[in-house]
Amino acid sequence: MDSHDTGAAPAPPHSETTLRVNGEPRTLDLDHRRVLLDLLREDLGLTGAKKGCDHGQCGACTVLVDGRRVNSCLLLAVTLDGAEVTTVEGLAGDGEVPHPLQRAFLERDAFQCGYCTPGQICSAVGMLAEAAAGHPSHVTDPAAPSGEPVELVRAEIRERLSGNLCRCGAYPRIADAVEDVI
Repeated sequence: MDSHDTGAAPAPPHSETTLRVNGEPRTLDLDHRRVLLDLLREDLGLTGAKKGCDHGQCGACTVLVDGRRVNSCLLLAVTLDGAEVTTVEGLAGDGEVPHPLQRAFLERDAFQCGYCTPGQICSAVGMLAEAAAGHPSHVTDPAAPSGEPVELVRAEIRERLSGNLCRCGAYPRIADAVEDVI
């Protein structure tokens, strides 16, 4: 044993990381093991994204990173240096007017307990952008022109949102709310 060894484990590696969270630049000294979900909830006080399964299987933690939907419980925050992160709190922008999907969820009563709702809404926002950009899903007609916007019929909506679970079973109303925004 080294005479200078105190027996304490070395501190985990940290890096300065800059993210734009809901349009606001944030520079943080991050432990390399810190996941985005914990950073958002515990460090920044943005509690919309929920910790459901902590394995990327339920979608309660869904946020947008550079416009694409992601499971924030699986992403190491330090890997996102320079990225734009949008949470459900940031969908409305600077104004008090809710995002159209937030309004549709309210109007359609597309939630019951509400736990999954922020992830459902962020996922739906990302899904709309994916379909508009021509990204196919498992149920997209193989004859559909490549790169053209995908028509969001009910089967497309259901397939594309299937990674977001709702324990209360509000799926029909969630799909209705998305259809209202298309």
